[in-house]
Amino acid sequence: MKKILVPTDFSANSKNAFKVAAAIARKVAGSVELLHTNTAVAYAPPLPDYYVPEAYDMTEYYENAAEELYNLKKELVDTGRYDGVKFETLVEEGFLYATVRRIAEEDRADLIVMGTKGATGATEFFVGSNTEKVIRTAPCAVLVVPENSGAFDLKVVVLPTTLRKDQRGVFEALAEWQKHFHFEVKVLYLNNPAGFESNEEIEKAVQTFADAAGLKRVTPYISGNTFNEEISILQFAGEHNADLIVMGTHQRQGLSHLLFGSLTEDTANHSDIPVLSVPMK
Repeated sequence: MKKILVPTDFSANSKNAFKVAAAIARKVAGSVELLHTNTAVAYAPPLPDYYVPEAYDMTEYYENAAEELYNLKKELVDTGRYDGVKFETLVEEGFLYATVRRIAEEDRADLIVMGTKGATGATEFFVGSNTEKVIRTAPCAVLVVPENSGAFDLKVVVLPTTLRKDQRGVFEALAEWQKHFHFEVKVLYLNNPAGFESNEEIEKAVQTFADAAGLKRVTPYISGNTFNEEISILQFAGEHNADLIVMGTHQRQGLSHLLFGSLTEDTANHSDIPVLSVPMK
């Protein structure tokens, strides 16, 4: 998590996501890159024959965006709480999710932190579809910070899992976070997707995954015959006063996504606490 990328539209919620990213960067001795994307250009219609260049001069827009980014950075730096954290700013243009993916790849981001429901004026940059697309296409983990989610102070983390082999990377990613935040982990196993024959086997598998990843303070919870897994996860997180939900994602796209959807994306869209999605490569 040395390099953290934060998309912003200058809304209150995206500013909160920036503060969360800065707090994480301080913990891990990392840096934060604050990105604003001019999505209006991507949606602009083809220009007519009588196009007048001055009418489409974006110079003022980019100057204002650069000034807003500078002010955001200065506001955090001036608090004195983020000494040692390097802040960078960037203005780009294009579709939001594609720009975030490109910059994350080019700058080798380890984590993307984005707010949900952030918007300015009539242009909404952080609605569900964009959040889903970022989770689905990002080359790294994505931390989704909901509106009004409060301070990012991790004490209890919920890890829903299938306990299949592809989940190992999720346990490993969470173990890295635990080195800096020292939280307890409640592992939630729903509907027995791995086909274990007893609760003892499930508990043993949870401990095997945790030991292999170096994940500590782990408690397994088992729930079966659950009709709606998303609701079950959110209810479980609420009952245990969780501060974060961590989930793996296969990043399905195209027909596969249309047919099977994504439990991780749905949970991130409806959770009132932050959700960390970890790509399962």
